[in-house]
Amino acid sequence: MAASVVPFRIPGCRLDAVQADPSDLTVDASSKARSAVCPGCGHRSRRVHGLYTRSPADLPVSDRAVGLRLRVRRFRCLSEACPRRTFAEPFPDLVARHARRTDRLAASQVRTGLATGAEPGARLLRDLRMPTSPDTVLRLLHRHPVPEAETPRVLGLDDWAWRKGRSWGTILIDLETRRPVDLLPDRTSTAVSAWLRDHPGVEVVARDRSTEYARAVSEGAPDAAQVADRWHLLHNLRQVLVRHLTSVRGRLRTLPGVESLPASEYQPGRRTAAERAASAASRDRHHARYVEVRRLHAEDGLNALQIAHALRIDRKTVAKYLAADAFPERGRHSVPPSVLAPYQEHLNARWAEGERSALVLYREIGALGYSRSSRPVSRWAQGRRTEPHPRTPRKYLTGLREPVESAPRRGRLPSTRKLAWLLVRDPEALDASETAVLAHVRQDTEVARLHDLARLYNRMVREKRPDDLDGWLEASRTSGISALATFSDGLRRDYAAVRAALDEPWSSGQAEGQINRLKMLKRQMYGRAGFDLLRKRVLCSA
Repeated sequence: MAASVVPFRIPGCRLDAVQADPSDLTVDASSKARSAVCPGCGHRSRRVHGLYTRSPADLPVSDRAVGLRLRVRRFRCLSEACPRRTFAEPFPDLVARHARRTDRLAASQVRTGLATGAEPGARLLRDLRMPTSPDTVLRLLHRHPVPEAETPRVLGLDDWAWRKGRSWGTILIDLETRRPVDLLPDRTSTAVSAWLRDHPGVEVVARDRSTEYARAVSEGAPDAAQVADRWHLLHNLRQVLVRHLTSVRGRLRTLPGVESLPASEYQPGRRTAAERAASAASRDRHHARYVEVRRLHAEDGLNALQIAHALRIDRKTVAKYLAADAFPERGRHSVPPSVLAPYQEHLNARWAEGERSALVLYREIGALGYSRSSRPVSRWAQGRRTEPHPRTPRKYLTGLREPVESAPRRGRLPSTRKLAWLLVRDPEALDASETAVLAHVRQDTEVARLHDLARLYNRMVREKRPDDLDGWLEASRTSGISALATFSDGLRRDYAAVRAALDEPWSSGQAEGQINRLKMLKRQMYGRAGFDLLRKRVLCSA
């Protein structure tokens, strides 16, 4: 093949020959230079001492891998003071010394590794006719430098889980360019304040309400304005609502009219005796733990952390038990629509006509498009059957007891989290059943007062009304609700950042998005990569 048909150039070289195979392309080339500079003394030499061949890999062409055969000359150094006797001519714009791949191929492999990781990258590179091993991709990634980012004017701070519940790190985002600036291996105030001191010039810092980050910014960048994240402000209010509702849930269950609350449209199937026994045993275990927590606190004087260590349970569970005025019963979970819902009308009609065979009903709705198993149909029929099917064999009727008609399910209070969500939602967005639940719990004066203050707070944050903050803080402090008073005290301690959140447009939303991307990169490496490699991938592939 003629050298002129090669669709790429080789910097500083001339093409000598091209050999084409079905899957490979081999290009013979040699340097155009007549002389070379000795790397030891810097003298130029034109005296050739010998020749040898290098075979680095290059970027592929179409579906063919490309390999170079470089004719390399060794020159004799003519300087008597130089310790080198000979040296090889360099190819500075093409391939590094001792490298097995050209610089442009190495750059492509690095970009692929940054985007996909070592193992997936090696598989992809093999399909792209740039084959290499995962270990080589890792070496190239570790060798790749991290670009130095400019110090941002507006910085976003947030934490991310290196190991969920165990170790945490900090991500720093330039909120103006929407790019990650750096990654820190922990979320302590010492690490963050040291970074801020090393990068002066930050004017605004958007963060969550972590006291560690607040202290770090005050120490590392005392002149920077701190802005609390609005989502975290709303989330903190919901936590307050959950904490208070958990403590008064026993009282809410005794309010008049709880039986008339609307029940869920979709009810779970009838549970077996074994399922009911397991549920009762689980409730008894939790109740015994609740009683023990209260006893250790009242009689032995232990605090929440000491009780958590003694009973080997989470301190949040201990705090919930200590705050509750009665045992917090398990709330009713929302029931998803049944798989039989699209065929409910047909099933009810056939049942009214006298059809009692679950198998016949299953086949009928199967003809209508039902593609699941027969088990839901059998359980549906079992919950409505009050007498044996007429064609039931006699041997199965032995010992049959009289059926008992189950009482209709009455309404119950939703879970505490559901109630907290109802208290912060726009009343116009609630349906009839949710409105009835809200009206029921507002019979409690504390809950009604909490609901009014929660609506004011929600409107203040969403509509960004900084002038309403002082009045709301005072109303919460004097509300008589301890959880809300504690929350308002915390907002007062972070007053400047909270007020800035209602004035400034900045938030931590971009940091949350970058954390999602960071988790994806971490999982691509199966959680086995070190912090340095993860930091490099986050910063270089942004």
